[in-house]
Amino acid sequence: MNPLWTNPALVSSVVFIIGAVVGSFLNVCIVRLPGGESITHPPSRCPACKAPIAFYDNIPLLSYLILRGRCRACAAPISPRYFIVEFLTGLLAVALFFRFGWGPSLFVYGIFAAALIVISFIDLDIQIIPDVISLPGIVLGLLASFVPAARVDHLSLPPSPLDAFLGVLVGGGVLYLVAWLYELATGTEGMGGGDIKLLAMIGAFLGWPGVPLTLFFASLVGALIGLALMVSMGKGLKLRIPFGPFLCLGALSYLFFGRWLVETYFLLD
Repeated sequence: MNPLWTNPALVSSVVFIIGAVVGSFLNVCIVRLPGGESITHPPSRCPACKAPIAFYDNIPLLSYLILRGRCRACAAPISPRYFIVEFLTGLLAVALFFRFGWGPSLFVYGIFAAALIVISFIDLDIQIIPDVISLPGIVLGLLASFVPAARVDHLSLPPSPLDAFLGVLVGGGVLYLVAWLYELATGTEGMGGGDIKLLAMIGAFLGWPGVPLTLFFASLVGALIGLALMVSMGKGLKLRIPFGPFLCLGALSYLFFGRWLVETYFLLD
């Protein structure tokens, strides 16, 4: 008889639950970090009436469904983002587990994915990428390069220390150059410093080879979605769209499908 921990369905369920619990914490970070608030105190509370949330109303995913997305105390609606973040984090946890298995790389890229989720939702909310995530993220990515790498699809993750260091330089340098040229040509700022630091962080975790594909995929998807929004909303070039979530999506695409993307778009063997 095979031990329970080798059952894929059981392991996936456990990993998903752990991911959802982490997602609950990420929701706190998304709400509090932009305002410089503590992410540990006070305990979770209703955004509307500020009533403390009881432990039995703070169960990831289930509490939102049971309460039908409303506060038990004041019945104010609670943003579906809380459910989405918990569910998304659970899914990513399972995907990372099947990508890397048990080992240091799972832990490293679990932290990386969590940072990308927080950055994406903060940028969508207020179009800011907090330095408190991206700058320590660069340092963590460089330190992670000394962790024994996992070999997946001919990619070595985490990258070597040299590749991680070059990733920071290439990631930050490329976007800084693009931003400088755009401002030089148009006289207006086209890209914030937060995006530059974010791509530097992505370069630290993925190595310099991951930077071009991340930027290519982010630009392609961002352009398509941006064009669709401009047409549907009728705002033309005046519409400001945060680029951070597209960079995060591009980074995750490279993390899971990097070799396939290289072979498909650049015809490399």
